[in-house]
Formats: sequence, structure tokens, C-alpha cells
Amino acid sequence: MPIYDYIYGTMDKTTDTTYEIALKREEISPDVVHLTHLTTPESIYHLRLGFASLSSKPQSSTWYLYLMWPFTLWTVLVTWFYGQTFVIERNAFKMLNLQSWVIPRFHVQYLFKWQSESLNKLIEDAILQAESSQAKVLSLGLSNQGDSLNKYGELYIKRFPELKIKIVDGSSLVVATVLNSIPKEASQVLLCGKPNKVSYAIASALCERGTKVTTMYKDEYDTLQLRLSKESKNNLVFPGSYTAKIWLVGEQCNEVEQKKAPKGSLFIPISQFPPKKLRKDCFYHSTPAMIAPPSFVNVDSCEPTPPTEGDPCEKHA
Repeated sequence: MPIYDYIYGTMDKTTDTTYEIALKREEISPDVVHLTHLTTPESIYHLRLGFASLSSKPQSSTWYLYLMWPFTLWTVLVTWFYGQTFVIERNAFKMLNLQSWVIPRFHVQYLFKWQSESLNKLIEDAILQAESSQAKVLSLGLSNQGDSLNKYGELYIKRFPELKIKIVDGSSLVVATVLNSIPKEASQVLLCGKPNKVSYAIASALCERGTKVTTMYKDEYDTLQLRLSKESKNNLVFPGSYTAKIWLVGEQCNEVEQKKAPKGSLFIPISQFPPKKLRKDCFYHSTPAMIAPPSFVNVDSCEPTPPTEGDPCEKHA
């Protein structure tokens, strides 16, 4: 422990010099930037200055966080007025340098339409900053993408046609991950929640491969009909029933709908915001995620290890 080295005089004399040299080295430009945001007020404790044990289990809660609410509330007020994107994590994957940037806004703020202009300004500034950093790709994470907010990034591409950086939303990766999570023997699935780009792509892929897809929303049915080939339209069911045992759950799938699922159903989230686990007689799949390879190093959401010895762990798509 460094404190004992200091007390007993066993500290390396070159420590301060090494630290000063490290501070003077040039900033490494990222090749890829992932732009995310805070989720709940407690998510501040998942940052590097927080607790590694909480960061490794982002979807669980502990009792002692309630005791820290005065500090949590203070940080909420700070982030509300702080308008600068900051770097939360630096990773390396083979020859690529990756950085995760955080917009200091919470998920609930993305639900208000009157916040859209300020949110888009923050995202736009982050994109231009990444462009000036010579990053090659910027991925929009969580609620930083959306049809109503920015057309999944199209807004910025049209506004700045001279951009060299590639803006991606990761939807294709999410679709592939969810499709791989559905049991091969499944003959019927039910779509639940707010329809979006990802749910349409998943439903289209399932119908094309012969799986029956039930939807309970007329507008979703009409949109999917336009996307499907003549042969696969027969696999789209509306109005349907709640008899399917595989549920693809998006955002805004309410408790009433969950209670209609038959016993033993499997709920598979198709967004990064998982549904509440209301049913003890059903099964809940993890949110779309993959295992990071050993070559992906310095992952903060794992148990603490030296930066050069990043352990494989789960990373969300």
C-alpha cells in the first residue's frame, strides 16, 4: 500500500518524477468515441471515481446508496448546470484507441421534448470535438440516438455534410445480438413496447426466416407490412393474442402487458433499459450485450486490475 511506503520511508524516489513526466506526455487521439450519458442519479457511482463493485453490476442496487442521497442530490444539481462533455473511460483494442464520453444529463431529461434542443446542442458539440480530435468513428449510445431526437444521427450528417467522422448508432449490432438470444426452436414471438428502428429490424428479420411475430399495435403492423416481402407478410400477426412465450421487450412495455404473459415466458430486452422483473414465474434475459475479448483492455466495469491487464467482461452493445 502506498500509504505504508510513505510512513516507513520505502517509497520509490522516482515516483514523483515519473508522475510529472506522465502528465507532460501528449494526449492520445481516439480512433473511436462512444458517446453516452448518465442514466439514474446513482449512476454517478459507476464512474471511475465511484465504486468498482457498483460499476461491475450496473443494474443492481444496494441499500447504502440510499444513505448517500444528500451527495447524490448535490451531484444532480451540478450536472444540471454543467454543460461540458467529459471523458469517462479510455480503452485499447488491438491497434485502436477508444474513449467513452459522457454527456452530463440523465435519462429522464431525454423524455422531455423541451430538452431536445439543448441535448442536441451537447451531442453536436461532442461530435465536432471528436472530429477535431481526428476520431474516425463516433457511436451514439443509449438515448443520444432516437427518431424523435435526431433521426438516429441523420440530423448532424445533414447539418454538417463536410464531416469526415462516421456517426453510427449500433442498431445493427443490437439486432444481431437479440436475434442470437432467441431460442432456435421458437416459432412465435411477441413484440412489446414502443416501436423503433431496432424493433422493426428484428421483426423483419424474424418474419423473413419464418418465425411468427405478433404485434398489438396497428401502427407498428402497418409500418412492418411496408418493410416485408410478399412471402414473409404472412408471418406478421395482428391483432394477436398474448399466448407467445418469447417476448421481445422494448421501452414503455407496461406492467399490465407483462402480467398477460403466460407462465414460463422469456422476456428478452431489445433496448439497454431492461423491464422491471415483475414475474417470478417467468424468465428475464440480460440486455443486449457481448463478451469483450482479452485484447480489449482497461475496462473499468470489471474488478480493478492494472490498465495493461484488462479482464474479459460483459460490454453492452
